[in-house]
Amino acid sequence: MIAPLPVAVVGAGAAGLLATLFAARSGAPVVLLERTTDGGRKILISGGGRCNILPSVAQPARYVTASSPNTLRKILMSWPLAEQRAFFEDELGMPLVREDETGKLFPSSQRARDVRDTLLARAREAGARVWMGAKVTGLSPRAAEGPDSLSWLVTVEGAPPLRAAAVVLATGGLSVPTTGSDGTGLALARALSHQIHPTYPALTPLTAHPYPHAALAGISLTVTLRAPGAKPPFETSDGFLVTHRGWSGPAVLDASHLAVRGRPDGSRQELLVQWTRRGPEAWDAELAAGGHATVRSALAPWLPRRLADHPCTGAAVDPDTRLAHLRREERRALVAALTAYPLPWTGDEGYRKAEVTGGGVALSEVDPRTLQSRRAPGLFFCGEILDAFGPIGGHNFLWAWSTARAAGLGAAAHPGS
Repeated sequence: MIAPLPVAVVGAGAAGLLATLFAARSGAPVVLLERTTDGGRKILISGGGRCNILPSVAQPARYVTASSPNTLRKILMSWPLAEQRAFFEDELGMPLVREDETGKLFPSSQRARDVRDTLLARAREAGARVWMGAKVTGLSPRAAEGPDSLSWLVTVEGAPPLRAAAVVLATGGLSVPTTGSDGTGLALARALSHQIHPTYPALTPLTAHPYPHAALAGISLTVTLRAPGAKPPFETSDGFLVTHRGWSGPAVLDASHLAVRGRPDGSRQELLVQWTRRGPEAWDAELAAGGHATVRSALAPWLPRRLADHPCTGAAVDPDTRLAHLRREERRALVAALTAYPLPWTGDEGYRKAEVTGGGVALSEVDPRTLQSRRAPGLFFCGEILDAFGPIGGHNFLWAWSTARAAGLGAAAHPGS
């Protein structure tokens, strides 16, 4: 009896490891090919080395794609968050704990390495063969026994080609190239005539040159960030960090794709910062109340000490001015500086520090149930290579796990596997 051809999974990141596990547990022979010597390097650096494995609440509306949002939702809903959490806790024996301040879910060990190692160990236990240091350089379909079926020839640098019944591309995108992300999967998909939506760094810090706020570096607080004119409308309230080169923190990272891509007409996307939870009406009322208090003392309870004078500088108001002497024009300027400060960004940190890659293989190119290519039977996609990403907080792992499960199961069920 001729042994069935294996499923070849290319890439041992989060999506690739889980796709391998599901395909192997379905009974298919699986070969996992990873170009680095250890795999899962993005898992290792995620969440500051703790791995924010899932969000506590799914937010499909906050995902970004140039493809159909409806297709994106279908893919996410194929494996609901509650079922994913149960899988990690019950199937993999990995208890998750919720961080109250952020709502993020982390492994109870607080070690990202445990997530990577557990997924890799379970994949091997399920029978998958793992080839580390295997750089895939080519992918081509070959006619199989049946008239309507294909097998695949996977070219590996320095090794004989591998013939596979199905291939799962889980190679990631272009973000954090030091982890091994080099766009190989995107190039392979493009060579096979798939539509690739333009890629760009997403969830990346913003920079400014010349930088007017270097003296404020290290300040961290929660702000509300808005992008006027963005479609769909964008607003987020989250952490904000002043760096030595510009701005970071979840609020800035979540808005960065708007800055990187710009407005549809090619113009610069403005980002407005509300420094405290108080809106314009509340600030206007307090500053208009008068009295002997100074502007500085009015702001001090709401802002970090080093930041308290900053809105005054932006509004050209002396912070020692008593509220009773504050002119109406000064008050309005100060309210605007407190609630709609134009963030002076001029650039971004690019793929080097981007959490994910925006753009990628168009979702219209795949069957949303199995993630199989509509152009090449037996070819499946999962993870960051697809045109979708979510906000900071475990949402991109949620996408990786959802797509990996669908692709792994789909590849295992493909004829010849």
